Amino acid sequence: MSRLFMFEKPLGMRDTLPDLFNRKRMVRASIEREMERWGYQFIETPTLEYYETVGAASAILDQQLFKLLDQEGHTLVLRPDMTAPIARVAASRLLKNDLPIRLAYTANVFRAQQREGGRPAEFEQIGVECIGDYTVSADAEGLALIISSLQEAGLEDFQLSVGHIGFARTLFLEILGTEERVDALTRFLYEKNYVGYREHVKSLALSSIDKQRLLDFLALRGGEEIIEIAFSLLENDTGREDLLELQQLFEIMIDYGLEEKVKFDLTLVSHMSYYTGILFEVYAGNVGFPIASGGRYDLLLQKFGKTAGATGFAIRIDRLLEALKEEGANVPVYCILFSPERRKEAFQYAAEQRRAGKRVVLQDINGVKDIDQCTNQYDDITFLVGKAGRETGI
Repeated sequence: MSRLFMFEKPLGMRDTLPDLFNRKRMVRASIEREMERWGYQFIETPTLEYYETVGAASAILDQQLFKLLDQEGHTLVLRPDMTAPIARVAASRLLKNDLPIRLAYTANVFRAQQREGGRPAEFEQIGVECIGDYTVSADAEGLALIISSLQEAGLEDFQLSVGHIGFARTLFLEILGTEERVDALTRFLYEKNYVGYREHVKSLALSSIDKQRLLDFLALRGGEEIIEIAFSLLENDTGREDLLELQQLFEIMIDYGLEEKVKFDLTLVSHMSYYTGILFEVYAGNVGFPIASGGRYDLLLQKFGKTAGATGFAIRIDRLLEALKEEGANVPVYCILFSPERRKEAFQYAAEQRRAGKRVVLQDINGVKDIDQCTNQYDDITFLVGKAGRETGI
């Protein structure tokens, strides 16, 4: 092994150093507390899942899955998301009555990246899943919870973009006629390649009226008034129920007092193929990617033998930290520098300070080569050096 390779990490993997780890821990804890206050219970699932079950249900591209074989020859995957594993658990062990279940998680997920991508192959998500509820109230609860969770983490400058994958696909299918043609057009939306979308529409063998309907679809981004404009694109009742769901969602968000955080974007689609209804993304500050996303996935549990409505969301911790200001993120660390004859006194004093909630480092003076460097490293230093009862000479 060469010395260069010795210090390299696998593609997309990252080390988390103490300062960043501490920020992640604090943000995670604040969000966990808020989710628990809303009645969500935390669970864990295995890091490894079967490829034939969770791997196939996850909607992550096959080439992005980390695969390996167990001793019996079964193909396993490192979990690529958390929605599919939680759907497996809910279907097999938890859905025993008619009451919705509210589950939460925090976990690392794994998705292989191309070398030129520059994106992490392992990242942490914190999220919730509400399973067993088909109502728009459940979708609105997810929006309200993600807003309050991000605010608890210290983020204020963010916006939710809300769409409806059912409306987009229904409208496209009515105009284009086949699922293949719908998939080809929605791919431009997922890539946010609106120039390519327009050129593709112009090349289609459609009437000028239908082409204009598809081009007008791109303008369906904005406030509540967008819903009325969307109704005008319909030629019959197809897609009407989807738009009525969005209207109801906005009315519920008004009751929460959170309507200012919600904007509609009916061009919003997702690479997660299991979404069936309302879906959303969260954008903040100068972060170029969504810091969170979620939506309704009523058909996913059927892959595990159950029928149940479900909705949820996941927050990317790394992107949330990028959006948060660093000021005030670090907790002060205090140092007690002691000599051997005052060691017991130092230990007792450190215990008192820790009980008071402070972060305290104990350091034997004989292990310090440079006092000035030690002083600069910590927020404050208490010297317990020399004989007890007299000041130090340092």
